[in-house]
Amino acid sequence: MRRLSSTGGNRMDFQTSIKTCLTQKYASFAGRASRSEYWWFVLAYVIGAIVVSLLGVGILYMIYVLALVVPLTAAGWRRLQDTGRPGWYILIPVGVGLLSMLLTPAMPGGDMMMDPAQMDGQMPGGGRMGLLALLGVVQIVLLVLYLWWLTRPSEPETNAYGPPPQA
Repeated sequence: MRRLSSTGGNRMDFQTSIKTCLTQKYASFAGRASRSEYWWFVLAYVIGAIVVSLLGVGILYMIYVLALVVPLTAAGWRRLQDTGRPGWYILIPVGVGLLSMLLTPAMPGGDMMMDPAQMDGQMPGGGRMGLLALLGVVQIVLLVLYLWWLTRPSEPETNAYGPPPQA
């Protein structure tokens, strides 16, 4: 269902957003996504992630994240384009997050949690832990920047990425 918002633009409801992002635009990086399309889908993703993580089955959570990484990235890509920014910018926080996950010592295969003697050189300020601390700061800065960008109103006219979204 589409509704006219108080600002004059169209607004997509929760169910339509999920349907659009998971079926019609699953891997579509072309065009634009309205704030309602993007944020309703993000809310659905977060609710699903919480439910799946509460089940306590790590592999199920991993499957959930992997199944939704493409439509979530595509929706963010289109949302950035709706604000007049290049969609590929969404890959920056995704890349930083993936790099952080790969470097996290508690990940399977991480040796730091096994033997305290092996932690030399892994203290904050040096080695892998220093890089993780730096990446954490970068992620906080990116979070603030991307929240700002992704909450901006749609460009009202046709931009380089197409006409304004209908919902």
